[in-house]
Amino acid sequence: MSDFFIELLKVILIGIIEGITEWLPISSTGHMILAEEFLTLNVSPEFLEMFNVVIQLGAIMAVVVLFFHKLWPFCSPQHGLIKKDIWNLWMKVILAVLPAAVIGIPLDDWFNEHFYNYQTVAVTLILYGVLFIVIENYNKHRQPIVSDFSQLTWKMALFIGVFQVLSLIPGTSRSGATILGAILLGTSRYIAAEFSFYLAIPVMFGASFLKLLKFGLHFTMAESIILITGMIVAFVVSILAIKFLLSYIKKNDFKAFGYYRIVLGIIVLGYFFFLA
Repeated sequence: MSDFFIELLKVILIGIIEGITEWLPISSTGHMILAEEFLTLNVSPEFLEMFNVVIQLGAIMAVVVLFFHKLWPFCSPQHGLIKKDIWNLWMKVILAVLPAAVIGIPLDDWFNEHFYNYQTVAVTLILYGVLFIVIENYNKHRQPIVSDFSQLTWKMALFIGVFQVLSLIPGTSRSGATILGAILLGTSRYIAAEFSFYLAIPVMFGASFLKLLKFGLHFTMAESIILITGMIVAFVVSILAIKFLLSYIKKNDFKAFGYYRIVLGIIVLGYFFFLA
């Protein structure tokens, strides 16, 4: 078995992990840290840093494809050219993205330098796992005040964006932070999850663009194949993961993900403390 074929197998597994964990509120970073221990790619550190971010483009394209009919704001001339409700939703998405952009862009390297370690990831996995359980118990007898995007106010969108800032700390989970925040503010689980997906579009496109700009577009043939393969796998798996989550939360709450996070956090701590 050639070395490059082995690298492709690693990339496929990484793409599967990315496609699942990017959308479920279980922290893609926590899983990637564990994956890096067993699936280390034989590439330069600079390419690996870029790859771990740009592979998300495949995942985000799954959102664009699945929700295109809800996100495309233009219509035929006889219907007025634009769909005002969708433009309104996009403006709320942009507003919600601003807090993380204002803080995250200038401090991205600082957060990675100080917080990208297994201790931080393990603690945040466990902490937010507990919070999912506590908040779901708190919401057990509460009725959501937002069950449709037309009911989502500008203020609520902004505060959901503030919760997204928490995800700058690795292990928090971007979807986990925004979903928790949205539920606390009174949205239904379905709206919380879907709005989290929409927020990912500008966030991931922006992060991927910055990483590509920093790395440059001078890929070797092997690097190009690795990157494209990872994105395609992440795209296909993301479609399945998103469909699963939206179907699951119609009849279930998020507590199962909370328990999973706690177990994963303990595994991360145990692995690096006793074995690494």
